[in-house]
Amino acid sequence: MTGTASSTLLYQEATANVEDAARAIDMDQKVRRVLLKPMNELIVNFPIQRENGEHEVLQGYRIQHNNVLGPFKGGMRFHQGMDLNESRALATWMTFKCALLNLPFGGAKGGVAINPAHYGTAELERVVRRFTHALGENIGPEFDIPAPDMGTDAQTMGWMMDTYLNSRGPGERQNARRVVTGKPVELGGSLGRESATGRGAAYALRHLYGQLDRTLSGQSAAVQGFGNVGSHVAAAFTELNMKVVAIADISGVVYNPEGLDIAKLTLHASQHRGVATFDACDTITPEEFFALDVDVLVPAALESQITAENVNDIRAHTIVEAANGPVTAEASKVLEEAGLNLIPDILANAGGVVVSYYEWVQNKTSSRWTARDIDSRLRDAIWDASDRVWSIRNDRGCSWRQAAYIEASNLLQKVYRLRGIFP
Repeated sequence: MTGTASSTLLYQEATANVEDAARAIDMDQKVRRVLLKPMNELIVNFPIQRENGEHEVLQGYRIQHNNVLGPFKGGMRFHQGMDLNESRALATWMTFKCALLNLPFGGAKGGVAINPAHYGTAELERVVRRFTHALGENIGPEFDIPAPDMGTDAQTMGWMMDTYLNSRGPGERQNARRVVTGKPVELGGSLGRESATGRGAAYALRHLYGQLDRTLSGQSAAVQGFGNVGSHVAAAFTELNMKVVAIADISGVVYNPEGLDIAKLTLHASQHRGVATFDACDTITPEEFFALDVDVLVPAALESQITAENVNDIRAHTIVEAANGPVTAEASKVLEEAGLNLIPDILANAGGVVVSYYEWVQNKTSSRWTARDIDSRLRDAIWDASDRVWSIRNDRGCSWRQAAYIEASNLLQKVYRLRGIFP
């Protein structure tokens, strides 16, 4: 069994995006066939010891979709719903995201099917180290480079890096730190990496508003998800003088039409494991959240959050896909026909892999860039990609998502034509 019905649909939608772009550019059949299938699929089963002394066998995945542009690159997700088809979909998106941003990386994704909240810190360390050991030579600084994702963080990457380095010879260890990105700054991580995905989403929105000759100051926003991505999206929005009126996370939804104090809410969420019970605001249901009359809606949590069932409730005029695949294909069509602006995930949430690339380069060259330099480079990368997507959309009259995939597909096809397919 490769996954649940929802993850199967997710993978079908990922491949449908590839097919749609392939038809639009009349892609070579041989290239289309290559891009529709992952190159490598790995399942590993490994034991860990729990704190009570019992042993448990866990299942982990690594899908390496394509590496024609460079080493495989993608996050490691710890989530109970993780399966092969979800990994395939996420890895496919990574290939096209890297191509859209002109990064010398291919797409990969993986993780372990667990709920990390049910494991203590010491147990999670054992999970990470045994998973890394089980992956063995299937990851490497010039082959496949993991990064944090849902349920993992900088500490996870620190453990993964240390485990990998200790499997290398003494002469290789210092040069192999770039085997992961998103690690702590003290271990060679990059300044600005933690906030990169959220800030990248804000830069994509700034570009859109600039093209529409509109101002973001005073615009209202609602953000679903208040983890690493959503919290930094909200913080970036406040820097732009936007009014974040609602935040939703697993604990509940908080709403204040006058605007939430994001700095205080961030502290509250870290102390109380969620936004619920935050003072000076109202609580509303998830259904009411999506129906809020706001200017900008940012799904920054899980996949398939805006579907055929709730799409007609949407009142925002701009949606920023800070999560991977938060709007289903059916819902996207409804939004497009209604004239809403939808910044697709492979552009909106690309900030993380952009700064991961900067971290990888810094490790490779033994250099350290400033936070200001990182942020400036990130902004330019997002705006450059946004320019190209905007141009294709205007020329072809297609959706934002189609334009992004067409731009990425053009590069992938060109590279395959130049390299050929061995033998």
